[in-house]
Amino acid sequence: MKSLKGLFDFYINSSIHVAFAVLALALITEKQLDLELDLYFNLFIFLGTITGYNFVKYAALAGLHHRNLTDRLKMIQTFSFICFIGLMYVAYQFTVSFWISCIPLALLTVLYAIPFLPHKTNLRKVPSIKIFIIAAVWAGVTVYLPVAYNVTNFSTEFYLEIAQRFMLVLALIIPFEIRDLTYDSNALGTLPQVLGIKKTKLVGLSMVLGCMVLEAFKANAFSTYAILLLTALAIIRSSSKQPHYYASFAVEGIPILWGIFILAF
Repeated sequence: MKSLKGLFDFYINSSIHVAFAVLALALITEKQLDLELDLYFNLFIFLGTITGYNFVKYAALAGLHHRNLTDRLKMIQTFSFICFIGLMYVAYQFTVSFWISCIPLALLTVLYAIPFLPHKTNLRKVPSIKIFIIAAVWAGVTVYLPVAYNVTNFSTEFYLEIAQRFMLVLALIIPFEIRDLTYDSNALGTLPQVLGIKKTKLVGLSMVLGCMVLEAFKANAFSTYAILLLTALAIIRSSSKQPHYYASFAVEGIPILWGIFILAF
């Protein structure tokens, strides 16, 4: 039982779960916009998410404690390096124009983790903008990149999809923000710190409502409304003392559930 828990923790902490969530959203975009389901591209999304997320989460920690890394962190570092090598191999298959399309998202990811502002500050530490950067990157990776990879022009459906995805990701982040309320520095100015938990939940629910309104201009898929209602329930039930895996597994798994439903039916 202990070994199974260790494997599950590695699955969560090494960003495999979040990579499946991002991949699921990318696949949903490809299905909804009738784009090609390209193996190399989707592998690029999966490996790129693991590499990027682990860089953001562990780069500073590894830099400070590189001589005394725990075995668990060393395993994650090794796994991330293998994923990075795989990412570079997959990237070799793509055109230069597609790589140019990736630059803004890659730059946001790097500046989110690397201090470049005065007082050794990165974008993650700029008050109140963290969740908007995360939502923008997720929307970019899961909507903009699939379209940029497949077509040269952006349709009305694309703009509806990327706006809806941005709001959905903002809504999904709310349980994480509430969970971290007792741990985040006050200097971060997170939504729960600024607005309180109840008003933060209202912000998340308003994002869900916005997604529902935009869905009225699209295919009106039953699965989309079901996922939005599930997201609303996850926001309502979230608290600062939520179960350990509530946000990191259950909430993060909502896009995966949506992807499975879309691909299966």
